[in-house]
Amino acid sequence: MHFLERGGVLLAKIKRAVISVSDKSGIVDFAKELAATGVDIISTGGTYKLLKENGIKVTEVSDVTGFPEMLDGRVKTLHPKVHAGILARRDIPDHMSAIKNKGIEPIDMVVINLYPFKQTVLKEGVQFEDIVENIDIGGPSMIRAAAKNYESVAVVTDPKQYPEILEQLKTKGELSLELHQKLMADAFVATANYDAMIASQMKERFIGKFPDSFPIPLEKVQDLRYGENPNQSAAFYKDPFTPGPTVAKAECLWGKELSYNNILDLDKALDICMDFERPTAVVMKHTNPCGLASADTIFEAFETAYNVDPLSAFGCVICLNRPCTKECAEMISKYFVEAVLCPDFEEGAVEIMEAKKNIRLLRTNCPIGPSERVREYKMKKVQGGMLVQTDEDVVVDPKNLKVITKRAPTEEEIHSLLFAWKLAKHVTSNAVVYVRGERAVGIGAGQMSRVDSAKIATMKANEPTEGCVMASDAFFPFRDGVDEAAKAGVTAIIQPGGSIRDQEVIDAANEHNIAMVFTGCRVFRH
Repeated sequence: MHFLERGGVLLAKIKRAVISVSDKSGIVDFAKELAATGVDIISTGGTYKLLKENGIKVTEVSDVTGFPEMLDGRVKTLHPKVHAGILARRDIPDHMSAIKNKGIEPIDMVVINLYPFKQTVLKEGVQFEDIVENIDIGGPSMIRAAAKNYESVAVVTDPKQYPEILEQLKTKGELSLELHQKLMADAFVATANYDAMIASQMKERFIGKFPDSFPIPLEKVQDLRYGENPNQSAAFYKDPFTPGPTVAKAECLWGKELSYNNILDLDKALDICMDFERPTAVVMKHTNPCGLASADTIFEAFETAYNVDPLSAFGCVICLNRPCTKECAEMISKYFVEAVLCPDFEEGAVEIMEAKKNIRLLRTNCPIGPSERVREYKMKKVQGGMLVQTDEDVVVDPKNLKVITKRAPTEEEIHSLLFAWKLAKHVTSNAVVYVRGERAVGIGAGQMSRVDSAKIATMKANEPTEGCVMASDAFFPFRDGVDEAAKAGVTAIIQPGGSIRDQEVIDAANEHNIAMVFTGCRVFRH
């Protein structure tokens, strides 16, 4: 063996490597370069065959272990001659004499990437047996062994690492301790994420909602310029198993990278659009809608939504649940809009908006609507922990609305009330909204007192509120909210009910001849 000493730590120069990869991109060139520096290569299965076909001198792992692969390839590298060669510490004489006495040679590099578990799960119609067969056993074992002995063994888990490794081997003839440490950290992240993906799938199938431990597999989409504020650093991660339309999977057709706040707003806007079947447009600012409308055409919906609160819409993001037309693009181009998200863009629409150099244009490449919604866990980080809850999945059936006033709402009012309820549940609590037909009129968000939200909804209205309906995301604790609604000319109210002063609130509605219905469910959003 040849040892190099750095900082009091003995590192073995790379003389022997095990290579076994599922993702074979770049592996032939990498192995050729290793062989050119005098590294002996051991390999398995398909990797061995590929390297041999490309003229690389390679030893099959069974020739090292003296034991053939068995159980349809389930057992290949799980052998002391492999693992002892990886785990032996070069700085402990007893370790080195022990493996020497057993005829085991040290292994200085492990190049492994794992069975394609994620890709298998995402295949349409995949059987559970196929998923199980794509759980790697030997690979993670070798990666963890090499990572544990990182001072002596370089552990390579991603083709993106190949260039830096080869550069150091060519220029220095060795790998730096710093690179060994980075490779070790990457390796433990890789195996942890792999196990988290497996655990998340098995949990979903066999444990239920809230297991004792909650693994979350996340993959980086991109580093962000900064976080919520310029002094904060940030990155964007995705759950690889979430189906349907998401900001994480959206294709950017134009514009610079999304900011942290863009992503938050687009996600909230998409969440709202997913509740509507008819052509619908959402105008979003600081995670609250400042405009929402449904109509017969997507242009009519967008034009109406934008004019709900054009002052607040400055610097907004927009989500459409239909492809963006050229007519929409022409109107969007008149305003300062940060980003547009929609299923697709009509031919020529992107080119129209390219004149706005700072706009981002994204498409989901799949429909946006109720049938595409997948209910996921909602999570909020708190100091020292994480709050986890099921997604809000309250769908109000008009048949189940409880009329609690002398006057029942008309069919037209019920239609508006249901639209208002869908809007209110997406507005930061305390939320009070005014709606006419299928368009927002005034949105009161995020106030500590409900009556103030009602006052703000009136103040923010860009048209007379006479004849509107009102929705409240939680019960009215006092009659003052209803009195404000009456001042605004509201004719009907939808709210959960459940206050100890419900009768006081009902009496106020009757005094003003306002129809009121209870949903029986609250829709706070914090």
